[in-house]
Amino acid sequence: MPTLSKQSLVQYLRNRFGPDVELLSYGVIGKESSKGTQKRYGYGTPVKVTFQVGRRVQSVVLETMKPGPFGHEHMADRAQAMLWDYDSYGRLPRHVKALDVGAFDAKQGLRSLADAQEFFVLNEWTDGASYHADLERLAKGGALRKLDRQRTIMLARYLTQIHSKKHRDADLYKRRLRELIGHGECIMGLTDSYPKRFGFITGDLLRTVEEACNRWRWRLHDKANRLAQVHGDFHPYNVLFRSGVDFAVLDRSRGEWGEPADDITAMTINYLLNSLIRRGKLKGPFEVLFRLFWETYLEASGDKEVTETAAPFFAFRGLVVASPRWYPNLSIDIRRRLFRFIENVLDVPRFDPGRVNEYCGV
Repeated sequence: MPTLSKQSLVQYLRNRFGPDVELLSYGVIGKESSKGTQKRYGYGTPVKVTFQVGRRVQSVVLETMKPGPFGHEHMADRAQAMLWDYDSYGRLPRHVKALDVGAFDAKQGLRSLADAQEFFVLNEWTDGASYHADLERLAKGGALRKLDRQRTIMLARYLTQIHSKKHRDADLYKRRLRELIGHGECIMGLTDSYPKRFGFITGDLLRTVEEACNRWRWRLHDKANRLAQVHGDFHPYNVLFRSGVDFAVLDRSRGEWGEPADDITAMTINYLLNSLIRRGKLKGPFEVLFRLFWETYLEASGDKEVTETAAPFFAFRGLVVASPRWYPNLSIDIRRRLFRFIENVLDVPRFDPGRVNEYCGV
């Protein structure tokens, strides 16, 4: 990975924002602000940069992507992600804006793409606290607040807003289903990243999950009318609340259009995970928020069919949170309940938010 030097950063900022730029500070964003105690693995290290032009002080975030086994092995893989980020961030409501895209050259300079070695994307800075901080507070025994309910409702309604924008492209819907199974960041990338054996988790178990998900891909194959604007990675770490219910979203991923169930499952699996950690089942504040999210979305969107498409997307997100690579500190019992959830959700034709504990085997 390239090394970011002060000299090269100043030169880049002056080329991009004008010769009067004065660099005030830069440094890696603290892990405590972007990752909780459970999540330890990430794709890159964002750097916050603060500079001044005239009287205006501005902060931005410079992001890179490191090589890895989730479809990021080649420089071209990582370049594709950076270029897509720059192209698409500005089209999603509430998403932080991408200000520039560029590359590091062979001498670690930041410049145009002609002699590129690695790519980066420069995004605007936005203040706020990760939504995961709210979930961690509840996981530690904090009381459920009125604001917790209000934020859950707001997040669900936000999804109904963006999902209301549809796109007609049957081949693209099929591609997104195909990527759910085979993309390096999705199901097969995850199953390949598991150890050869981890307690009860064996290659045979992971293969069985893959096969069930592929059967679901064929079941959903002709539902192209569902193709909608999506975030693509709508989990708590990618939501920043500034105050009250005012929030911004970060790091939309993998495609501008997709299946709405992807966003819903990405968020709600976290209510289940935190409740399993705290209580061993979906119960208490997290059960309230889980049900409230689903009820709000179903009522506001009128999309009852999403319960018939959620299963393989829950399997994808379940594989993430059950992974010893992404969440190394979970107990084997919690991982077992997550895998029961995955298997049982894949085994029924329609997801029922009221049956989550039954799916988990508790």
